[in-house]
Amino acid sequence: METASDLHPDRILVIDFGSQVTQLIARRVREAGVYCEIVPFQSAAEALETFEPKGVILSGGPASTSDEGSPRAPQAVFELGVPVMGICYGQMTMCVQLGGDAQGSDHREFGRATIEVKESCPLFDGVWAPGENHEVWMSHGDRVIAMPQGFRVFAQSEGAPYAAFGDPDRNFYGFMFHPEVVHTPDGAKLLANFVHKVCGCGGDWTMAAFRAEAVARIREQVGDGNVICGLSGGVDSAVAAVLIHEAIGDQLTCIFVDHGLMRMNEAEEVVSLFRGTYNIPLVHVDASEMFITALEGESDPEKKRKTIGKLFIDVFEEEAGKVGGAGFLAQGTLYPDVIESVSFTGGPSVTIKSHHNVGGLPERMNMKLVEPLRELFKDEVRALGRELGLPEAFVGRHPFPGPGLAIRCPGGISREKLEILRKADAIYLDEIRKAGLYDAIWQAFAVLTDTKTVGVMGDGRTYEFVLALRAVTSVDGMTADFYHFDMNFLGRTATRIINEVKGVNRVTYDVTSKPPGTIEWE
Repeated sequence: METASDLHPDRILVIDFGSQVTQLIARRVREAGVYCEIVPFQSAAEALETFEPKGVILSGGPASTSDEGSPRAPQAVFELGVPVMGICYGQMTMCVQLGGDAQGSDHREFGRATIEVKESCPLFDGVWAPGENHEVWMSHGDRVIAMPQGFRVFAQSEGAPYAAFGDPDRNFYGFMFHPEVVHTPDGAKLLANFVHKVCGCGGDWTMAAFRAEAVARIREQVGDGNVICGLSGGVDSAVAAVLIHEAIGDQLTCIFVDHGLMRMNEAEEVVSLFRGTYNIPLVHVDASEMFITALEGESDPEKKRKTIGKLFIDVFEEEAGKVGGAGFLAQGTLYPDVIESVSFTGGPSVTIKSHHNVGGLPERMNMKLVEPLRELFKDEVRALGRELGLPEAFVGRHPFPGPGLAIRCPGGISREKLEILRKADAIYLDEIRKAGLYDAIWQAFAVLTDTKTVGVMGDGRTYEFVLALRAVTSVDGMTADFYHFDMNFLGRTATRIINEVKGVNRVTYDVTSKPPGTIEWE
């Protein structure tokens, strides 16, 4: 079967040295219309031979080139005759490997910094000009102190005299700052210049092209076999199912295990979409009683996940066994899952995503995997969903973890608590939509805390739950900040919840932020 490398003649390889934002490099390259993949530095030599990139980008990382045994790029990178860009640690290892020098510095730079452009270069074409000052995002303790032969300085900052350097004759360039993050306002343009003007790549990485290629690959892989796809109600599995159905039609059967922990009316929406709109064969299993009974009284969040995971596997496996002749299992595995599974920094062992974030399906099912989205990031999956014609209300839906309301209900689970949370969450989202804020927020949800307070409502005292509201914004999914609602919105929403949801007498708003690399969409 053809690989992504066969299908995309213009492609960039990113060698990962452990930066928490390496994925953003690939995203920016793909946003420029060029296919891109990431490999850890340990397997980069082999990847260079099989992937045959038109350019290579060396990522940042936590190491120091002065440390014994610190990682290096394969020397072949600099002998391929293709352009190479080094970012932060990538710049320093490039420098050292080509005969320059880098060392630790007392003047570290973390956060926003201003650089002065000293000389023009192809990466700055149409973006920056000599003599201008521009904001960038720095994150380094080491710095270059001597450039390799043939290199010139293109920009510098107070703490980094070689903030941007390069050898235009060999098309080697290095940035001390991070162009991939949104905090470097012109960074995406600099990366686009690298892939288009320096590497000579076109801009034909589109969802329409991917859709056609994916359909062809699915047909080739599956042939006349039958495929089972587990639906979770989320975007990933839905897009995978619609794409596979376009390729093989009724050879696909979807199984939707309704565990009773979904948002209000969500199960009905899934069934309506797949049976009504797309006429895709769907097995709908209402296992809510089984799940909720098993979770009653359980307060440990990890035990909740494991309980849900085990029951899901049991139910799914039983239903899959009823689908005759199915030799393939479809999963909505995304590219970040693939990257994480081979992380050199100690990521989890290779486990196939279950869409319920609670563990893989057992090997005893003995089915071949169909993973049509494994090359895509989350935003690309949404774009593919739109390309396939899925309703915007479904494609743009906020992320929702597989264990669902069970982990948004700290403490023991009960039907009463789930119903309180489901109603309150629906009111919260309804108010967000009415205010026109839904698409401006990455994720919003309510949490029914395990705390009760005494309150006065009318002429009576109450002893009811405290409900917490959460909403975060994110551009990349790598950092998050709480959404800055105005007090009128919060007051209006809290009033509705307290008036309409029996069991809640106090509402709070969570203003926690998440620094880079720590997001867990719970």
